Amino acid sequence: MSYEKVTQAAEVVIGTKQTLKALEAGTADEVIVAEDAEKRVVNKIILAAKDRNIPIHTVDSMQLLGKACGIDVGAATVALKKG
Repeated sequence: MSYEKVTQAAEVVIGTKQTLKALEAGTADEVIVAEDAEKRVVNKIILAAKDRNIPIHTVDSMQLLGKACGIDVGAATVALKKG
C-alpha cells in the first residue's frame, strides 16, 4: 500500500535528513518509515512527525522503499510533500 503511494506521489523527499527538514519546514504531508531501519536513525523523524500530527506509515523494507523512490539503495524514511 505505502510503496504504491510513494511511486504515485507528485514529490517525495528521500532520507532521514531531508525528511526532517521537510517536517520542520511544514511541507511534509505524510511520512513513511522502513521497519528494518535502525531505531536510533528513525526515532527523531517519528517524534517530529507525531509532534506535527503528520501521519506515519510503515513499510517492511528499506530496500523496497528505496526502489519505490527510484533509487538503487535503501531508504530509511521518505516524506510525501504537499501538492
